[in-house]
Amino acid sequence: MALTGIEEKRERLAVVGAGMAGLKLVEELVELCPSRYDIAMVGAEARPAYNRVLLSSLLAGEAGEDDIALRPATWYADNDVELLTGAECVELHPGERSIVLRSAAPIAYDRLVLATGSTAVRLPIPGRDLPGVVTFRDLDDVAAMQRVAPGCRVVVIGGGLLGIEAAYGLTRRGCRVTLLHVMPRLMERQLDARSAALLATAVCGKGIEVVLEAHTAAIEGAGRANRVVLNDGRSYPAELVVMAAGIRPATALAQTGGLAIGRGIKVDDSFATSAAGIYAVGECAEHHGACCGLVEPAYEQAKVLARHLAGLPARYEVSASAASLKVSGVPVFSMGDFEGEGAEAILLEDHGTAAYRKLVIRDGRLAGAVLFGDTADALWYRDLIRQQAPIAPIRGSLAFGKAFAEAA
Repeated sequence: MALTGIEEKRERLAVVGAGMAGLKLVEELVELCPSRYDIAMVGAEARPAYNRVLLSSLLAGEAGEDDIALRPATWYADNDVELLTGAECVELHPGERSIVLRSAAPIAYDRLVLATGSTAVRLPIPGRDLPGVVTFRDLDDVAAMQRVAPGCRVVVIGGGLLGIEAAYGLTRRGCRVTLLHVMPRLMERQLDARSAALLATAVCGKGIEVVLEAHTAAIEGAGRANRVVLNDGRSYPAELVVMAAGIRPATALAQTGGLAIGRGIKVDDSFATSAAGIYAVGECAEHHGACCGLVEPAYEQAKVLARHLAGLPARYEVSASAASLKVSGVPVFSMGDFEGEGAEAILLEDHGTAAYRKLVIRDGRLAGAVLFGDTADALWYRDLIRQQAPIAPIRGSLAFGKAFAEAA
């Protein structure tokens, strides 16, 4: 029989990583079980969680630092969350249930969540550590890029989303930018060949020089980067080089505690790691062999883990994730099997507005979609892909969007 009048002792929950996934987890816990945990949130960066998606807008001068803040500092105190910023966690001690910080006292925990995110890849080429070579991952990187003078020559290595956004932001600051990409098309993981070609045209229209199938061999300079050399001998002058060649899960901290690591920190369907009482979520986590690199699935993971920590039924089931982005001011969307090899494809293109749609039909159902320039119907197509309902009744009007299909 439970005693009355005695408050149950709260568990100590430590969250390492004060980024978007870590904050989403804490927000959910505050709503689901505000009295269950004493929460300590530890972040290596000097400021609370901010919206990394808007870093390119900050670089371009289209947003300020206040615009990218996710929660004011007062929110943490108001919700009894102890926030430690500028506090790098360097060791895990699962047996003792404690974490070691570089410049603060160790923190004991009952449960621990790792939301350490990912780190930017630096290509293993000569000159990668020269002054003037930066990545594009956080506010410090943006600050370094903001210090360059208008008119200076910049080379961005990487034609994925981050690389294109870095190139766009620097062009908006008046820099002369060359974008190098090793693949035959931009954003090959999110776009098909036609939409990638339209994107390349749009990017060039912003004043950015795009060089495809560009294999970077070295960064050269006497004490500081001043040119990028390709393996075919071509070279491009650069006072600043931005490496945006991808990310990898941040697993170094987990390794200090002996956790099972693959590409990321291995987790089960409730995001439990191989160590008792320790969980991982977001870009650092590897679930069934896959790591996420987008905000939407990281948020879904945080919600599932929050329910589990709150004692509620929770199990993560991977659904087709969508890439809904604005690249250099152009909206794009892709989801599912958008290449559609061996399937039927419906194509719609408006040359006047540079709008393009590709819908992939497999076994009478929508299997994938790519939208470029006009993404107003993105959520509708997303739901059709996830629901996998037969689309025969709206097959003829599918490409024209929800309103037209419903009216027909």
